[in-house]
Amino acid sequence: MKQFNTILFGLFLIISTIWSCKQDTQWKGQDPIERVSTYTKPIQLQLKKTFDLGKGIYCSNEFDGARLNGIVLSNDTLLSALITPENTPINGSPWYAFKIWSETNQNIYLKLTYLEGVKHRYYPKLSLDGQNWNNLDSTNYFVDSTFLAMDESPSFVTMRLSISPDTLWISAQELITSKHIYHWEDELAAKSYISIEEIGQSFEGKPINMLKIGKNDDQKMIMVLSRQHPPEVTGYLAMKSFVETLASDNETAVNFRKEYNAYVIPLVNPDGVDNGHWRHNSGGIDLNRDWENPHQPEVVIIQNFMKNKVATSGGKFYFGVDFHSTFQDIYYTINPKLKGNMPGLVPEMIQEMANSIPNYEPNIRPGGLDGPEISSNSYLFYEFGAESLTFELGDNTSRDLIQQKGELAATKLMELMLK
Repeated sequence: MKQFNTILFGLFLIISTIWSCKQDTQWKGQDPIERVSTYTKPIQLQLKKTFDLGKGIYCSNEFDGARLNGIVLSNDTLLSALITPENTPINGSPWYAFKIWSETNQNIYLKLTYLEGVKHRYYPKLSLDGQNWNNLDSTNYFVDSTFLAMDESPSFVTMRLSISPDTLWISAQELITSKHIYHWEDELAAKSYISIEEIGQSFEGKPINMLKIGKNDDQKMIMVLSRQHPPEVTGYLAMKSFVETLASDNETAVNFRKEYNAYVIPLVNPDGVDNGHWRHNSGGIDLNRDWENPHQPEVVIIQNFMKNKVATSGGKFYFGVDFHSTFQDIYYTINPKLKGNMPGLVPEMIQEMANSIPNYEPNIRPGGLDGPEISSNSYLFYEFGAESLTFELGDNTSRDLIQQKGELAATKLMELMLK
């Protein structure tokens, strides 16, 4: 049965990846966004420690981005780990990340468990250095048997691992924390036409940095956002590729920067990322539900920056994009009947990008005609007239395809905006 479970889940991952490129019946996406209270709520911090599990086995969550709420040695070879969110109610995105090692070489089983009603989402990634990551071999991955009967995500999973005195990192996705992102920002800012500005601080006082790409007079601008939701690493990887293309030395990018300034906030929620949150900031709130009547500092800071920029320059934001991750690749767009500062830009960009990827049919879900400004996507359009979208990458989309989509989106956007 275990072997059958493993084969089935492997097929599930393959099918998910194929669907992200081409589907006859496309995924309909998530339910429409609803208003929720965004007043600050308490969160439950993890107990950060190194767990001595016995038999010379140790496990730790003492690093940025970790999520491990408890772990015990259930029997000679089975470890049971508990993963819980920062607070509730919450989106079902159970992030986990921890390190494990032992005094001697040994084989173990490690079971990930969650609170009742929570389903496992992220396929485990392993690393020996915390920098380079690979998927766990599917032959060492076993799913909850109810997954077979219910045709849904499993309520727990078990991994077979070989551990040793060398540290083994286990994470839901590649571990990309504020330290990694700030370092990437500094590398980009070595270019003469890119600068970094701290435009404010998060709930916990971490920098909210903005990259400015270009040096013109701010009459024409675009806005790029990423990591409102901490676990959404594939969205960050697409944003990184998108921004590096805007900042490149090819002729299109050079000409684009002569006419447009790009403003980029790669890490909207540094507290959530570094604390290993499933969804929220340290104010206990989903930041992408706080844009209509903001109460959280991260959103207030970004809104104030954009308003001040328009007021002082007299310019316009022509385009805005917020990068996220979900189960499969999808684009949430403004209804094409609504006209902003450059009508038709987003549908044309998506189609031009799709035309460059063989056998790719983009999954596009336009909003309604009177959508509220709850999310960043709708706020950018209704407040500034920016042609905007939420650019979602699948959890299991290949990293090569993610990079390609980021590059193509930036290239096609620049070409269209320069016409």
